Amino acid sequence: MILPIIGFGSSVLRKKCIDVSKDLTDLDVLINNMWETMYAANGVGLAAPQININIRLFLIDTTPFNSDEEFDGEIVKEVFINPIIVLEEGPLWDFNEGCLSIPSIREDISRNSKITIEYFDKNFNKKIKSYNGINARVIQHEYDHLNGVLFIDKLSPLRKRMLKGKLHDISKGIVSVDYKMRFL
Repeated sequence: MILPIIGFGSSVLRKKCIDVSKDLTDLDVLINNMWETMYAANGVGLAAPQININIRLFLIDTTPFNSDEEFDGEIVKEVFINPIIVLEEGPLWDFNEGCLSIPSIREDISRNSKITIEYFDKNFNKKIKSYNGINARVIQHEYDHLNGVLFIDKLSPLRKRMLKGKLHDISKGIVSVDYKMRFL
C-alpha cells in the first residue's frame, strides 16, 4: 500500500525515533509498504518518520544512480533497523541532495565519503558494514531522519533564510508533487 509522505513542518520529522522491537506487529507489511511508497515517489531512500511512524527504520535502493557516470560503487538495496553509524571518515564531498518530505528544494550538502554502520536487517540479523560514495551519502541522509535532522539543517544560515518562503509554502501544503503527501 502506498502511504502518504509527511511534509516539512510536521513535528514527527523533528523527533528522535525509538528503537524497533523484534516483536513489532506486521513489520514485514510496514517494510513492504515503505518500499512501495518510496518507489511510487521515485525516491532512493525512505525513513519511517517520513510516513509518520516514529521508529528507527529506513530503507534505501541506490539502483537509480547506476546510470550516473560518476557512480562507481555497488547498488545497495537494504533495510536498516535500529542503525548506529559507528564511524564517519574520508574526505567531505558535496552532492546535490533532495528529500521526499521537502519537495522542490535541492541543495549541495557536504558529507563524509565513507561510513561504517551497525544495524539489523529485515530479518533482525545483526550486521556491521562499511559503505562509501553515494551509498554512504544516502544512508547518512536517511539516518539523519531518525534523529530529527533534515538535510536543510546542514545549510548556512544565509541559505536557510533564502529558502524560508519555499519552506513555509511546503509546510502549508503549497507544493506540487506526483506522489501522495500529508501535511500535519
